Amino acid sequence: MDEALGTLTELRTALDAGAVTAVQLAERALARGDALDARLHALLFPRRERALAEAARADERRARGERRSALDGIPLVLKDCIVQAGEPATAASKILRGYVSPFDATVVARLEAVGAVIVARANMDEFAMGSSTAHSCYGAARNPWDAERSPGGSSGGPAAAVAAGIVPLALGSDTGGSVRQPAALCGVTGMKPTYGRVSRYGLIAYASSLDQIGPLARSAADCAALLDAIAGHDAADSTSLPEAAPRTVAALSGDVSGLRIGIPRDVLALPGAQPAVVARVLEAAETLARAGAKLVDVALPHTRYGLAAYDLIATAEASSNLARFDGVRYGLRASAPGGVTAMIEATRSEGFGAEVKRRILLGT
Repeated sequence: MDEALGTLTELRTALDAGAVTAVQLAERALARGDALDARLHALLFPRRERALAEAARADERRARGERRSALDGIPLVLKDCIVQAGEPATAASKILRGYVSPFDATVVARLEAVGAVIVARANMDEFAMGSSTAHSCYGAARNPWDAERSPGGSSGGPAAAVAAGIVPLALGSDTGGSVRQPAALCGVTGMKPTYGRVSRYGLIAYASSLDQIGPLARSAADCAALLDAIAGHDAADSTSLPEAAPRTVAALSGDVSGLRIGIPRDVLALPGAQPAVVARVLEAAETLARAGAKLVDVALPHTRYGLAAYDLIATAEASSNLARFDGVRYGLRASAPGGVTAMIEATRSEGFGAEVKRRILLGT
């Protein structure tokens, strides 16, 4: 098996020193993905020829003394709900098997502009509906630390790929925890950016008022570099924030002196909060306090209503967003006697998995 790829910082240093080429990094990422596929099932669609061609162009730029960005020549993976021109985009659903996107998501165009090399598409819960990556029409993904355990979801494939050293970076999507939770379960760093900070154009929608594309990496610094590459206003997304995105990497000084950190004691005391998890949260807070941060107790009394509100909003929007998958324009079309209505009923019955149907029904 090819050795695990290091962090973005390590790979960039090696590229600059000539110790490795972008083509070699892409080859190593693809080989490691292949070697771990049977155990982890993190990746769905490798981009072998195209990724190696993009990596070769990055090497040519570096040979000329050019470098587009800190991500130039760095391999990464995309969650299968972020579209890329000429590539399959199925959201891990049978209903979109065979669909090939005719256009790039804005985040993909921005990654290509800075020279990043997208080596594969990653497994996920169908239409991002799940917390385990078990709801995938391609089969469940597994946690690299223990293949008997879940990597979390719905961005379990991207998180597992980063944790297993297949790639240093990945993009997932987060509606109700779908980047943050698998990052936690796989021991990597993940974040949901402020809504509107990253364009959703080209993200296959689950719940449009909640969905955000977010970075996964092995460190906060690497997450920040990936976020800086994709953030910013996009005229193609009406919910995109109009002001310029702050440069996240520049804010990583390491100095937390005077930083005020809220501790939601009422949330930590809610039924179901696991004592070991609460202890780790408080340990982290105390570590920051020793480094100069100020801990402030905050009240979040409406937290107990959060799940109910999320279920109402997310399922209602899912019902609306997934109405477009009807067998008429693209994707699966089932054969059924009785005309268009019967065809649509058969297509949606055959194409959607049980969890997606459950959420559509709840939302409707």
